[in-house]
Amino acid sequence: MKKKYSGVVVPMVTPVTHQGRLDVASVEKIIQFFAVNGVAPLLMGTTGEGNSVSRSDGLLMVETAVKAAKGHILIYAGLTGNCLEEQCAQGEAYSRAGADVIVATLPTYYALTPAQMENYYKTLADSINKPLMMYNIPSTTHMSIQMDVVQRLADHPRIVGLKDSERDADRLCRLAEFARDRADFSFFCGCAAFSALTLKAGADGIVPSSGNFAPHICVELYQAAITGDEEKAQRFQTVCDALGEVYQKGRTLGESLAALKVMMQTKGLCQPWMLPPLTRLGEDEERSVAFLTGSIISSLGIQPF
Repeated sequence: MKKKYSGVVVPMVTPVTHQGRLDVASVEKIIQFFAVNGVAPLLMGTTGEGNSVSRSDGLLMVETAVKAAKGHILIYAGLTGNCLEEQCAQGEAYSRAGADVIVATLPTYYALTPAQMENYYKTLADSINKPLMMYNIPSTTHMSIQMDVVQRLADHPRIVGLKDSERDADRLCRLAEFARDRADFSFFCGCAAFSALTLKAGADGIVPSSGNFAPHICVELYQAAITGDEEKAQRFQTVCDALGEVYQKGRTLGESLAALKVMMQTKGLCQPWMLPPLTRLGEDEERSVAFLTGSIISSLGIQPF
């Protein structure tokens, strides 16, 4: 079944200037690039340095993205932080600015019990006047949202789905199977390496960071998988994996995001500046990433744009 919340959602980078302010022109350019390619953005997620974006720039980013999208694609707005009152206020601000879905991670300072996780999401859902999606990413929150918690929260009228980035193929496939026959709840695989696998299991969508650079390839993967062309889906999975290695291999998460911005710079989408505490790569490494970007596209025999 085709659901409203499905397809390719790209965890969009947050383009900034040398001074660390939001690069509004680049936000507009990337959103238009996404719209042409039929993918939706997730603003201020992990790839978008969400924890480092100021409240004012976060609101400006949502407003800019909504305006640039012109209603052609959904806008998913990421919500991160440790103060529940502030999270509710910021989520409501994003809602008023036109975001279609609010996507929230768990707070990260205290280890939470399952009951506390459940209460957190219920409070957010009751406070924000827009659909809410849970976001499970243990690599940054150091906690995993248990399956039974997900299943109970799926019954909340405003909780419309889950993006799960846990590197556990069995868990991801079980979540895909759980959501497959529910019209009111969508499952998005946030671990790009398992995109084809989870789509075969019934996932509604994928959230690949490589979509910032090559959204059309991610769309090809998605379309092949949902139409049952496993061979083609796996072929494009291999392409996405190879692109991911260009910016991820041998780097920390923060360094990989800086490298991804270098890749995007090669097609004029943004500059490779980062928000503190992250920093851009050194000049030699940036040149290497730019060279590898061209090489990998040539070696794979695909059109980059």
